[in-house]
Amino acid sequence: MQYHQIQRAVFHARPNRFLAEVSLPDGTPVCAHVRNTGRCAELLVPGARVFLEYSKNPNRRTPCDLVAVEKAVAGGTRLINMDSSAPNQVVGEWLAAGGLGPVEQLRAEYTLGDSRFDFCAVRNGRPLLVEVKGCTLEEDGVARFPDAPTLRGLKHIRELTARAQQGWDCCVLVVIQMKGVARFCPNWATQPAFGTALAEAAAAGVEVRAMDCRVTPDALFLDAPVPVDLTPPQA
Repeated sequence: MQYHQIQRAVFHARPNRFLAEVSLPDGTPVCAHVRNTGRCAELLVPGARVFLEYSKNPNRRTPCDLVAVEKAVAGGTRLINMDSSAPNQVVGEWLAAGGLGPVEQLRAEYTLGDSRFDFCAVRNGRPLLVEVKGCTLEEDGVARFPDAPTLRGLKHIRELTARAQQGWDCCVLVVIQMKGVARFCPNWATQPAFGTALAEAAAAGVEVRAMDCRVTPDALFLDAPVPVDLTPPQA
């Protein structure tokens, strides 16, 4: 997926989860909309370089969206896309191109019972459900999800497990919105119930995959598989 009208800026503060106070290279202060309601505390630190996408809508309350950030890592920086709407867009493109094999009747935001799943399709004559999880948290080369407890995410994992046991094809696809990670693990410290549910889903036949992304200030593309480790930490 491509962004347009990208501008570099410096992050200063996040007065609430929706807004960021930044300054442009010439020092002009700007209030930007944050396209991620997660904590992102390790990313949005004062002085971090961020990238803004300016809107064509002159009536918006904020003129731009904060879509990416550079995180300091050993030996340099890592560019991380933090647009929470981006993972579904890139996965939609990937699925349509045959990322999980040839599919038919691909639909986004599919309602089933009292839940809405990210994608539904037919693969090899069988119904396929795909749930997407965008991941921006990285610690020592390990990508982790979630960065904050998610009851909705936990509910979806358990429902996919039940559907898999009924004969559906089901997949959880973790989109790691950066390059340079060695593996993906559930964030056991933040929400052990999510990690347990994900491991149970895999045991029930749900495909649990993780893929990293090629990230530039103005684009995001799914790139390569990342090993998934669902082993709980030793007590």
